[in-house]
Amino acid sequence: MVYISLDSTAGGQCAEQHGTQGGAMERLRRAQHRWRRLLRSDSGRGWYTPPAALPTKSGSGPPDPAAHKIPGKRRTVIARHGPYQSDYHSISKGYQGNCIRTTKYTLISFIPMNLFEQFHRAANLYFLFLVVLNWVPVVEAFQKEITMIPLVVVLTVIAFKDALEDYRRYCFDKKINNLVTKVYSGKQQRYVDQRWRDVRVGDFVRLSCNEIIPADMVLLYSSEPDGVCHIETANLDGETNLKQRQVVQGLAEQDFEVTPEKFTSRIECESPNNDLSRFRGFMEHSNKVRVGLHNENLLLRSCTIRNTETVIGIVVYAGHETKAMKNNGGLRYKRSKLERRLNMDVLWSVVLLFTMCLTAAIGHGLWLSGLKDPPFMIPDDTSPALAGFYMFFTMIIVLQVLIPISLYVSIEIVKLGQIYFIQHDIDFYNERLNSTVQCRALNITEDLGQIQHLFSDKTGTLTENKMVFRRCTIAGVEYPHEDNARRLELYGDQDWDDGSLPVGSRKSRSSMRSLSCHSAVSLHSLPHCDPEAGRQGDPQDTPSPRHTAFSSRMEKEVLPDPLLLLKLNRLNSQELPALDEGDDASLELTYIVDFFLALAVCNTVVVSAPQQPRHTLQVPEVPRTPLKSLEDVKLLFQRFGIPRFATLSPSGAETSPDCDSPSSFARRFFGRTPPPQPSPAGTDTQREEPDVMVGGSWWGRAAVGGAEPAEAGPVYEAESPDEAALVHAARAYGCTLRARASGQLVTELPGVGRLHVPLLHVLPFDSARKRMSVVVRHPLTGRVVVYTKGADSVIMDLLASPKGKAETPEKHRDIQGETQRHLDEYGREGLRTLCIAKKVLEEEEYETWLKRHVFAETSIENREELLMESAHSLENGLTLLGATGIVDRLQEDETAVNIACACKLLRPCDHLLTANCSSKEACEVLLADLKAVIEASGAGLGQASEAGFTLVIDGRTLDWALQEDLEEAFLDLTRQCRAVICCRSTPLQKSQVVRLVRDSLKVTTLAIGDGANDVSMIQVADVGVGISGQEGMQAVMSSDFAVSRFKHLRKLLLVHGHWCYTRLANMTLYFFYKNVAYVNLLFWYQFYCGFSGATMTNYWVLIFFNLLFTSAPPIIYGVLDKDVSADTLTQLPELYRAGQNSEAYLPSMFWVTMLDALYQSLICFFIPYLAYAGSDISVFSFGTPINTSALFIILLHQVIESHTLTLLHGAVLLGSALLYFAFTLVFSVTCVTCNSPANPLGIETRFMSDPVFYCVCVLTTLLALLPRILYRCVRNSICPSDIVKASHLDKLTTEERRVRIQSWREGREHVGPLLTTAVTDPALTGAHYTECNPDTDSVLS
Repeated sequence: MVYISLDSTAGGQCAEQHGTQGGAMERLRRAQHRWRRLLRSDSGRGWYTPPAALPTKSGSGPPDPAAHKIPGKRRTVIARHGPYQSDYHSISKGYQGNCIRTTKYTLISFIPMNLFEQFHRAANLYFLFLVVLNWVPVVEAFQKEITMIPLVVVLTVIAFKDALEDYRRYCFDKKINNLVTKVYSGKQQRYVDQRWRDVRVGDFVRLSCNEIIPADMVLLYSSEPDGVCHIETANLDGETNLKQRQVVQGLAEQDFEVTPEKFTSRIECESPNNDLSRFRGFMEHSNKVRVGLHNENLLLRSCTIRNTETVIGIVVYAGHETKAMKNNGGLRYKRSKLERRLNMDVLWSVVLLFTMCLTAAIGHGLWLSGLKDPPFMIPDDTSPALAGFYMFFTMIIVLQVLIPISLYVSIEIVKLGQIYFIQHDIDFYNERLNSTVQCRALNITEDLGQIQHLFSDKTGTLTENKMVFRRCTIAGVEYPHEDNARRLELYGDQDWDDGSLPVGSRKSRSSMRSLSCHSAVSLHSLPHCDPEAGRQGDPQDTPSPRHTAFSSRMEKEVLPDPLLLLKLNRLNSQELPALDEGDDASLELTYIVDFFLALAVCNTVVVSAPQQPRHTLQVPEVPRTPLKSLEDVKLLFQRFGIPRFATLSPSGAETSPDCDSPSSFARRFFGRTPPPQPSPAGTDTQREEPDVMVGGSWWGRAAVGGAEPAEAGPVYEAESPDEAALVHAARAYGCTLRARASGQLVTELPGVGRLHVPLLHVLPFDSARKRMSVVVRHPLTGRVVVYTKGADSVIMDLLASPKGKAETPEKHRDIQGETQRHLDEYGREGLRTLCIAKKVLEEEEYETWLKRHVFAETSIENREELLMESAHSLENGLTLLGATGIVDRLQEDETAVNIACACKLLRPCDHLLTANCSSKEACEVLLADLKAVIEASGAGLGQASEAGFTLVIDGRTLDWALQEDLEEAFLDLTRQCRAVICCRSTPLQKSQVVRLVRDSLKVTTLAIGDGANDVSMIQVADVGVGISGQEGMQAVMSSDFAVSRFKHLRKLLLVHGHWCYTRLANMTLYFFYKNVAYVNLLFWYQFYCGFSGATMTNYWVLIFFNLLFTSAPPIIYGVLDKDVSADTLTQLPELYRAGQNSEAYLPSMFWVTMLDALYQSLICFFIPYLAYAGSDISVFSFGTPINTSALFIILLHQVIESHTLTLLHGAVLLGSALLYFAFTLVFSVTCVTCNSPANPLGIETRFMSDPVFYCVCVLTTLLALLPRILYRCVRNSICPSDIVKASHLDKLTTEERRVRIQSWREGREHVGPLLTTAVTDPALTGAHYTECNPDTDSVLS
């Protein structure tokens, strides 16, 4: 053991100076010998695991990493100004520069490219076809310029919008490309300022603290002595906690900066891709030695250097080949359910148009064939059949407005208006984050009102994702931490952040978080990049209070359990008897020490100084031995003599060594003293409880934090809240992580002092393994030890049966059984559980594994699979140390009770069905049994039974249930359940469940989550909602909508979703109605003009009628109409069913609307026709009352359909009518030859002065709208819909409204669930069939 040899040398020199070397060395040997004897006696208790057979591809031994061949595409990178400059251009010829361009167009390409994109839309192509068709003389209907007006207007509006968006992107690109960084110049032989756009692959770039990384670089040098660089990835993924990056292995030992001229190494890496969490490659030195490159060696573009004075890297990806740019996908585009329905109805409109044109063509041919040399026609050789064929195309031009070209533009405008009101809703504002809802997908707002299945992540979505250590179990003994529970109750109604801090202190704390470095650029956010505003000292350079990630006051202050603290502090006791190698208490103490050592070292937290939380602590220069003197060594081993477990029983009686029967042993093994109860009166300082010693100091029970005050110790910045909670819990017991370096940790144990723990490897957590491990050399034994923590469902399957004495396997089974029982209890309490385990490796076993691991690290192809195999070969045969229970509070205003009340997810009378199988065959049988249970009870989803069922299924069982031959049975079972809870599911499983439900049931799905593990689920769902929580912005960047709290989903769906859907649905139907109603007027006129394609109105009014006179009111209707108030929609979630069932836009409603338009067109045409029959009015005079009546009918029809009428509505309606009259009058006065060959001069002016004209218009309007008014009155009186009933509630007084809503709810108690919901990751209960307790918090928390 290295540390003992070093310490013995130092101790020997000290002893020689005092003349006592022999005695000291003898005491040291005795202590060393007794510690080894303890380890040998424990080898049969699971501490030693025999070498496992490692899988090999050749079967003969580990392969040589240097001989690994790399198939497929890869990239070679050499230094641009290195010794191989002659080869640089040939190697890097195809690599992109660092200049970025996110614009779509240039000044030259804008018009052709924009037109090309716009003509991808079928409606624009259709009207382009009409424009071209109108230029054909034989089918020409209007003047050529008139036909072009609608298309030109639409194209111009959209082009103007695209130009503004592209100009903003151009300005942003220009600002980014002109940023300055330090790049090595081969001519000047030094680092010079250079713009980002001029950086190339192979360049050496030097960065300082707080500078942004300009391109993806492999880290070659760091000013930190351990070769570590800290980066902040907030610009990339939104995470504000620091990440560690490591200099390439073998280069960190250099004490000088890397010189490009001397850089002879060559980098082989994978081709550019968008995987932010993966980088595969190797660096081959001139001596052909290869060193593996992985994600920890890569500095990504747009990240910020923190806490490191200087770093140097070589660029491997630049510009659009960087991972950041590869992930820059822009806004998402999805096709909404209503849009798909709209496209189908457009096709029906095309069919209707074809039918009308065909009728007119046939009619024109028949009409011509019945004429005998008419004097009013110019003779030609065209046959009636050919004339009818030409007329078909002429009628397409005349009836073109039947296809609503302006509808698509109007829908885009309406959606922009809806998004504006959603984003400016004050209820969505989060004051702490200074953020509101984000609408990232602009075209599916109406889908928010049609969600049928909701899939929700739990951690960070329903909860705060702020973990606090609650309780633990070690060696089968449970420590309830009752004082800690009472502490959490005191904070239960308070904010878990340091919310009590005044503004001034918050600002001062925040200002301490940035290391004072000399830097030229400090840009926190690329989207708001400003070289001037981002310099050191500016307000933007100060990180926000969230930057000390997962280190809130609640996480830091953990009250230790008195019994566990007493056992651990026996390390400090000098009055304990001598060590007995067979002592069970000594075994328990080794479990406890290893348990807390695992909590302290099995993580990736960044350790910072308390006065500068952003300044990492380095490993102090102290002797390798953690022991202060030889006397400490002697006292350490003397303190390991601890009485047996029986002495800790409530009776305190000694148990005879010969009473070691299995039952008595288990009783003694798990027996413990109950924790002291608090005094009924008085404060903590008045409790009659002994003080305890932690970390060499005596602490009273009132001390918060156990070993030291929370503010006095180091500051921890963790990548996950679980890690932070466990590290703070370990510190509460005096097991403190003091410093971290690339290959070493400094920990502190009570009674021992500071220990240097060599860190050999870190196997990070991933969603497939569901665990993480560290490989260290034990500071007390010198042996290689693997510490693993992970999900209990995984760790329990990796445990090994220990070798040794006969009772050892039984003890091991007892520990495992008791731990499992405690885990089940934690799950029922809603705690997050983690198991802690260890494995001791022999040197030969470790060397064998190390060769395979190095081979996996240096691989480019199949690296993930090889690393996974390497991890699996190491993480088996584990010894269970214990488990932890961590509490994650439900979000503000989110409890399982009010969630259940809102969407009827769970009720006290519901039953829980648990699916937890060990094989596929068992899963198949269990699914059938559970379905039979539901069918036998008659309480399925379609039943109106009082009780329902909730399915709880774990990840392993879900894997089998999602297989092709079982997915149908699984889906049938879930359809009969009120809710489905998937425990510990992987990201792939989440997306598979969403896809299965979406595709098989043909329903609209919504997925909501806050972490990277939710991205696939969010992208697969019809609507993806991301929460900007503690786990960064990955979910937000992949989502369609982003909120800051789960509670905002309620109003987003029930209120804005309902409004958006009903508004767009009604507006779409209204567009079809007004187009069909107006086009039919032209069609009826064909029966009186020989189907000649003539019109009774001038062409300008015909074109502008839909383009100008009737276009604004539907837009206001689609943006502002409210059928029910927000309060009523929130209090009556049942109203959401109208959107789920698409009641506002059913196929039947489309055809009813078409029939109504047909009737109104008949009235609008034939009433004026009958009124002026036999008179001598001209064609245009006949068309004037028809056009005017049509305008009144269409505008008043919208008034009837509207639920909200405001001054703005009135102004728009009145303005549309006045615009029509103004245009027609001005046109009548000024137009002489603008409507060739006819002349409308003075017609409207004379005709509108006739009282008969107004009488005809009024009569026509009343007769046309009377049936719709009568239908609305009768239907709303006899069988009103829920929406109509709810709208009447808004007119009542507050008390009357409250009573009516209460009675409404009471009358609908037995209605099925509003949303079928799947919640992922809660704890799994133990039984297959249990009653759901009234307190259902543990189910969703």
